[in-house]
Amino acid sequence: MDIPRKPGGNRSSYYLQESKINKDKKYQIFLLTIGGSKWDKVHRKNSQMERRVTTEFDELLNAGAFVGSYTHSLDGKKRVTIPADWRDAAGNPVLFVLPGVGFKCLYVVTAREMAQRMEKARASSVANVQAQKFMRDFFARADRVTLDAQGRIRVKDELLEYAGIVNQMVLIGTGIRFELWSPESWQEQSSQLDQSKFAEAAQYIGF
Repeated sequence: MDIPRKPGGNRSSYYLQESKINKDKKYQIFLLTIGGSKWDKVHRKNSQMERRVTTEFDELLNAGAFVGSYTHSLDGKKRVTIPADWRDAAGNPVLFVLPGVGFKCLYVVTAREMAQRMEKARASSVANVQAQKFMRDFFARADRVTLDAQGRIRVKDELLEYAGIVNQMVLIGTGIRFELWSPESWQEQSSQLDQSKFAEAAQYIGF
């Protein structure tokens, strides 16, 4: 069988041209394969990101928030009843009571929020002596409480004294946590509210 030749060409030059064409085709296929692999990785990464955002959005929609305010009395054993909707928002019956920072009140956070705070504190205090001292004092005064069957918690006396709580407390929802105040301290705090600074703070956090 005769091999077609270009005018003025020979068998050797024809084979060289065929070889070059085959190499070019293989190179193009290689580039397409690599490009396809990269696009596949990008597609998978985007899909994972979309799933993560969707999951976080669903969690946000399903998560409860601590909103509103209540005034409750302590019973004879110094227990206080937590509002039903706040118990639902907490999800887990285990709560953590922390001394207020800069305020004469108590912070009550969920187990999940406490875990996040611990992770941040652990990361920031590795080489920071002042942070270690703060953590040591702050968490030494903290309390771990569990909601009983009637939705009550018993805060230890040391923390009640810190917040000046005796017979009654005001429960204030702040979204991700709630706070416990004595009626007197809360009244004083409310009377000091500056509307201009309040509006400035709302803009700062994006409200």
